[in-house]
Amino acid sequence: FTGSAFGSAAIWQYESLKSRVQTYFEEARADWMDKMRPQKRGDFRKQVNSWWNSLTEGQRTVTGIIAANVFVFCLWRLPGMRRIMFTYFTSNPSSRALCSPMLLSTFSHFSLFHMAANMYVLWSFSSSIVSLLGCEQFVAVYLSAGVISTFVSYVAKMATGRFEPSLGA
Repeated sequence: FTGSAFGSAAIWQYESLKSRVQTYFEEARADWMDKMRPQKRGDFRKQVNSWWNSLTEGQRTVTGIIAANVFVFCLWRLPGMRRIMFTYFTSNPSSRALCSPMLLSTFSHFSLFHMAANMYVLWSFSSSIVSLLGCEQFVAVYLSAGVISTFVSYVAKMATGRFEPSLGA
């Protein structure tokens, strides 16, 4: 999984760079057309764009991760989703599904405080780590860390004979 994550990140990084270069040249050619186009309306959209553009690249990257964690947290609160959530979003070495929970349990949190604390820490160091690694490599590290820590949890549970499900990375 880790090799695939970093290989995908390298391809993603290459494509992002290629896209940025193409966009730069396209914007240089189309700059004169912006003066002729009417401006779009909508204050809310402008506010959201202004907020989004004020974020660092790291904060924009982490916003997607936080959104995924909040979405999974909300799914845990739906009674009809409990069976699916316990099957695929908790790690348990005695479960039928072993591989997908290794990744999906990374996005599960037991309580609002647990999730808020984790997301605050992630948000606080995101700018510096993404500027060091790049957003693509950061996502690969985040996902790989989740899978590796779940694997270590499986090994520890097997060694101690405790087979209860757990949440988180």
